[in-house]
Amino acid sequence: MKRRSFIKGAALGAGIAAAGAAAPAIAQRRINWRMVTTWPRNFPGFGVGAQRLADRITQMSEGRLTVQVFSAGELVPALGTFDAVIEGSAEMSHGAAYYWQNKSRATSFFTSVPYGMTSRELAAWIRYMGGQEIWDEVYDQFGVKGFLSGDTGTQAGGWFRKELKGLSDISGLRFRTPGLGGQVWQKLGATVVNMAGGEIYAALQSGALDAAEFIGPYNDLALGFHQVCKDYYFPSFIEPGLACELVVSKDKLLALPKDLQMIVETACQAEYDQVASDFYANDPIALQTLVNQHGVRVHQFPEEILEAGAKASLEILQELREGGDALTKKTAESYVKSLNILRTRTDSVDMAFLAARQKYFNIS
Repeated sequence: MKRRSFIKGAALGAGIAAAGAAAPAIAQRRINWRMVTTWPRNFPGFGVGAQRLADRITQMSEGRLTVQVFSAGELVPALGTFDAVIEGSAEMSHGAAYYWQNKSRATSFFTSVPYGMTSRELAAWIRYMGGQEIWDEVYDQFGVKGFLSGDTGTQAGGWFRKELKGLSDISGLRFRTPGLGGQVWQKLGATVVNMAGGEIYAALQSGALDAAEFIGPYNDLALGFHQVCKDYYFPSFIEPGLACELVVSKDKLLALPKDLQMIVETACQAEYDQVASDFYANDPIALQTLVNQHGVRVHQFPEEILEAGAKASLEILQELREGGDALTKKTAESYVKSLNILRTRTDSVDMAFLAARQKYFNIS
């Protein structure tokens, strides 16, 4: 009897030991994911940021989740990255949510809204005022989840073959610009085209475009727009604080261990701020190069264009609040409500300080 008990106990102990040995093996299982991006490889800001995000996830997980980056056109076309995640040919997409407005008009709110939130305001809405939860609802329709993963700050207004004197100069202008901002320029009389960043230069060079906006000096210098156009406008009123996104297959994300899910989320938060710093540091340096070495002329938009753009923006927002589908209405209402709260701080604190600094504080 004692011998049988000993054998039974030994067998049970061996089973526990085997299970204990297997547990680390399961925990250390290597997972390989593909990230497809809308950016050219090594593209300043977003392209570099996408690679750095992949490296962060790989290193933070000690290789348990390894992310391989495929830049625009390497695995799928630049504007096919979102569908690649939906269809399962990639686990991650790095791009901008407003590229997918043909799927849902709500997507634009998670990138940039004309005359809308600055970068800090957008992050506050997403992280603390219900924006992420609504974004999750929008993307649940497609079986994916989105994370903020980069930020340009307020962008440049665009490159034009000719100087803009007023609204009449916009009529018939063939202009590359996406999202709700594209709809604003359309209302102002432009013929709007959306295309990936890597395609813009050739379209300008061939004359297929008369004007284009992409991001700002840091990127635009690298893409060579100054070789075709010399009139450069600041600031953008349609992209006051543009965010890019990481899109992840929701099923595959939830299948990860909890710590790997947290690593993906935390890496995106870190990269959101890292990319913002990259743009803030390098945009003014690149602009000096454009002006001093390439003869670029910097302008501000005429007041009548700014005013007409604001009117068009209000019309589009009102249309989305009243005539959109239920989820787009919900997104628009949350966005507008949060903007009206957040801008009280921006207008009364940030703008007041900046006006005082510009007026009274000059140091060399």
